Amino acid sequence: MTTTPGGAGGSGVVGVVLVSHSAALAGEAARLALEIAGVGARVAAAGGTEDGALGTSVDLVERAIAEVDQGAGVILIPDLGSSVLTARLLEEPGQVVLADVPFVEGAVAAAVTAATGAPLERVLASAEEARGYRKV
Repeated sequence: MTTTPGGAGGSGVVGVVLVSHSAALAGEAARLALEIAGVGARVAAAGGTEDGALGTSVDLVERAIAEVDQGAGVILIPDLGSSVLTARLLEEPGQVVLADVPFVEGAVAAAVTAATGAPLERVLASAEEARGYRKV
């Protein structure tokens, strides 16, 4: 999954990485988040394994982090199970943080807020607010 370029240098926007067992799920969720967030969002998908199977890959997540990291921090949004464990392995306090949020809603909220240039803490809070979104 590619990203939409935003910001410049170390003062760029917060990146968002979607960690899923499925490359297709991560890719489509990332596309949706990018389409809604617009220009300036930095979103990457890290789904599946290196050989295209279901599962998670530390290497794919590390590459996705590097792809979206502009120095403003990165939010990791995992789907479930081992993707959460993989994301936890890569956390770096204040720089790469795990968001305990709904996968799609959290991704969209994080990407939209990040695209405004908000700091890491605000992007994380926005993603967390997605947990309370009501549909009825």
